[in-house]
Amino acid sequence: MKIIDISWPITSDITTYKNKSDVQVLQNHSWGTSAKRESQLACGMHTGTHVDAPAHFLESGLTVDQLDLNNLMGPAQVLELSAVKNNQITKLDLSNFEIAAGAIILLKTNNSYLAANSRFEPNFVYLDRSGAEYLASKKIKAVGIDYLGIERNQPEHDTHKILFTAGVIIIEGLRLAQVVAGSYQFICLPINMIGQEAALARAILVK
Repeated sequence: MKIIDISWPITSDITTYKNKSDVQVLQNHSWGTSAKRESQLACGMHTGTHVDAPAHFLESGLTVDQLDLNNLMGPAQVLELSAVKNNQITKLDLSNFEIAAGAIILLKTNNSYLAANSRFEPNFVYLDRSGAEYLASKKIKAVGIDYLGIERNQPEHDTHKILFTAGVIIIEGLRLAQVVAGSYQFICLPINMIGQEAALARAILVK
């Protein structure tokens, strides 16, 4: 059994969405001045690898603590999409793959090759409306992407809303550069944040 960690490493200089730079890792105690080591983290819920719950964009949507964790575990397909045009993943791109109902779909793009602490890339590869509609029609459990957002420049947040309305959970901030496209077992466990729209998570693939 091989375990592949596909989580975004958390550091003070981590890439943040639109360069919010809202992550602070503070050292409260260290060996040089104390008999223990102790630190604290301050950040947004959408930092690094995180799970978006429907409450993010649907007023009556489920919060992250209400999600069924069975939808964040199980068979997953990593799709190689580094050759998409105009940095957008469309229905046409996804129709090249066999996508099974109940699967977890992970979108591997050129985003994965950006450094984990680089400046935010506004032209990141994203899932467009047609791609979201296609995945929703396939009745998948969840979809993950290798950047801090799954949509880009959508004033009505179409991609999120289409997926959430169909019951598809969204995972953002995966790191897939070292992952070969194919079939895996996937486990992603968000922190049990009560009443919140998202939570940081640790995501792994098992081969």
